[in-house]
Order: sequence, then C-alpha cells, then structure tokens
Amino acid sequence: MKEPKVQVGILFEPQIEFVLLSPYRMGETEVSGRQVATYDEGRILWNGRLYDELLFEPQHEQTGAFELLDVTIGINFHWERKEDQRFPGALRIIVENGKLTGINVVHVEDYLTSVISSEMSATASLELLKAHAVISRSWLLAGLSPAPTSGVERGAAGPCHGTADKSNHNEAITRPPLPTEEKPEERLCWYERDAHTRFDVCADDHCQRYQGITRASTDIVKQAIAATRGQVLTFDGKICDARFSKCCGGAFEEFQYCWEDTRYPYLAKQRDSKTHTALPDLTQEAEADHWIRTSPEAFCNTTDKKILSQVLNNYDQETTDFYRWKVEYTQEELSALILKRSGIDYGQIIDLIPMARGTSGRLWKLKIVGTKRTLTIGKELEIRRTLSTSHLYSSAFVVDKEDLSAEGIPGRFILTGAGWGHGVGLCQIGAAVMGEQGYKYDEILLHYYINASIDTLY
Repeated sequence: MKEPKVQVGILFEPQIEFVLLSPYRMGETEVSGRQVATYDEGRILWNGRLYDELLFEPQHEQTGAFELLDVTIGINFHWERKEDQRFPGALRIIVENGKLTGINVVHVEDYLTSVISSEMSATASLELLKAHAVISRSWLLAGLSPAPTSGVERGAAGPCHGTADKSNHNEAITRPPLPTEEKPEERLCWYERDAHTRFDVCADDHCQRYQGITRASTDIVKQAIAATRGQVLTFDGKICDARFSKCCGGAFEEFQYCWEDTRYPYLAKQRDSKTHTALPDLTQEAEADHWIRTSPEAFCNTTDKKILSQVLNNYDQETTDFYRWKVEYTQEELSALILKRSGIDYGQIIDLIPMARGTSGRLWKLKIVGTKRTLTIGKELEIRRTLSTSHLYSSAFVVDKEDLSAEGIPGRFILTGAGWGHGVGLCQIGAAVMGEQGYKYDEILLHYYINASIDTLY
C-alpha cells in the first residue's frame, strides 16, 4: 500500500484565520498569504463567496505549509491557551455543529513525527521512541481502514479508541460514559473516545497531541520514525489496538476489565519482567492484597530519575511513588469527595469492598457501602474518578479502615495502591527501563503485546 494520509481536526471556531506560507490551490485558483473563512448560515464565506467546503492543497507537497492563528490547545485543562500553529500538507474547512472545523490533511509519517515529539521527552532512548512510533502508527492506522483519501469525507469505521492513559491529560474530558449494564445495586461503565465522523483524529490529548511543525522535532524522533517507517503491530492479520499507560505496577491488565467485554489475545496477563515470570492469580483477593502491599521485581519498579525523565514531563516528575503508593482520607473527606464526584449521596462511608479484580489486581467492581446507600461501581476508570479529585493513580488498591466509632463507622481510610493508569498494553516506564537495559524496540513491543507481529504496511 501507499503511505496513507490522515485527517486531523485542529480548530473549531465560527471564524478561521490562516496564512498560506507557500502557493496553494483552491480548485483551479492559486492562493497564498493571509485568509479568513467565516461561518455564514450553514455555509462558509471566503473571498466574498459562499461554499459548502474548502480544500486548500499545496502546489508543492514537499514544501507546502500553512499557519492557523489562535488554535486552542489543552482544551478543558488548567493550562488551556491559544497559539498560532504551523502545519504541512493540505487544509480542509468544513461546517460542523454551527461552526467551522479546520482539518489538516497530512501524510501519516509527518503526523507521527509531530505526535512523538509532543508525547515523549527528547531524552528518551532511540529504542523507546521506535517502540512508541510503532504503537502510535498502529493505533492510528487501525482506525483508518480503509485509508482516507485527501478531501474525501469518510465516516469513522467504529469508535475512535483511546490508547493513552495520560493520567493528567485525556481523561479530564467529561463526556457521558458508555453504560455496559445497570442493575439496581450495580453501575458499570467505561470511557471510550467517541467517533469523529468527519475527520480521523483530533489534535488534542483526547486522541493524540498534534501540533504540526510548530515546534521543531528532534533528530532522534525523526530517526525513530524513519527507522520504523510503515511498521505496525498485527495479530491474526489485523492491526492491534495498541493501548499504553504510564506504569502497570508489575503485571499487565487485560482489555476486557477496563473497557467492553472483548478479549484481545495480545493484551493478556503477564508479569512485567524477564527474570521473574511467575505471576500469582491477582483476581483472587488474598493474592492481590499481598502483591499490592509488597514491591515485587519488575521493569517498571524503578526510581531512576534519568529513566523517569524519558517518560514523565516536568510536572509529572514530582511523583516518584507510583509503582506503590498511599492515599489517606478522613471520613469527612471521603464522603464529601464521593458525593461530589459521583453525584450520589451515600451518607457516611462504612466500607469500600473489592468485588472483582482484573489480572493486574486492578478493581473493576467496587462496592461502596454508605449509611444511606450501597452501590457497586465500575469499571476501573469510574472507580478512579469517584475516589479522587482528578483520578486515582490506578484501581489496583487495598483498603484499610481506622478509628472505628461505636457504630462501626471508620474515621479514616487508607488506600495502598500499585501502578499508574489502566495497565493495558505497553507500560511506558517499564519500556523506558527495557530501552536503558539494551533491549531493542521489537523486543520491547513483543514483551507488552504478546505473540503479536511487527509488519511493514508500506
């Protein structure tokens, strides 16, 4: 196959200002310089005429670039701001939801160069960057089949699945969860990316962070992309759903315990180690309790600052206790927090009871027992969101209760936990350690995606 193009939704505004930095064409007309497109009663006003859609294509694909002015980045985050951004490739403008959507139509490899530069630290090892390039490409192309062609509208073939579990990024987007099943005393839901139907991916943390060529890509990122050009993970002839998280906590979680009830053989339980391969059955409470309270050997069991800086940005590096961690709440703090986060008044919290765990010890069903209400919640992200002001590092935790009153109501809850994120697929910190220890990118990938293959599509 030829290298496909990807359509990236960048900007959603009533008016889009942009600068064509080299000669472009719109239909038969050559255009360059500063332009303004405005939403006008369901159509696009540009140069005094109304259009249903605009497509500006570069005269010379290798050198063509344009600038979008006032692009919002970090949507819904504390650091949300606007900046001018520069992009290679074509610019498509469509009407969507009473606004204009600006879409960059760009070759997959150019897109990935920007994404990997945004996602990973420039200090990351070449093998880690190569592994990440293959994951990002796999995730992207799995959602692109059949590959889109420039300027052609394509309905998404299915949900735009999320790979990342960037604990202070993409989950902060609030949208209704997808319910799986609800019984009177049980509420299970999971969070997926809803399909973008008029383009393939968005440019924010919701999909993968993409800022075009606004910031220079480092040579090592370009090297990692070039070395893995066209490579994807496959299993049984299909491109893998290549999920990843920060730290698995020593054992891999399986897909079905975090999202819909589908088993992917390549996302299977395993210990994050080559020297210690035995893994207790962490779906059993006693085994999970012992595992979480101890600090078993694993690739991701590290406090090496040099390695952590490859994966964690400056903001995240204040955290060193993610392999094993503790959170304490008073009764007042916990009952107020659960009410605020869930909208359900349980009264005072009497107990948090583990009901079902996945293969990494992560809870996917937790019973909350209150003086006014009892309810079992899941899956893992819902549990994490309910028990934290943002979300708990992971749902692999055990609970200790202290200062019981005469009525049996605890005054304090201590959560002891393991890992950071959902734990499915590649463990970024474990992979960084493997890279430092001399493992090649294909060995890293096939450690985390069991019995998968690495195939070159183009």
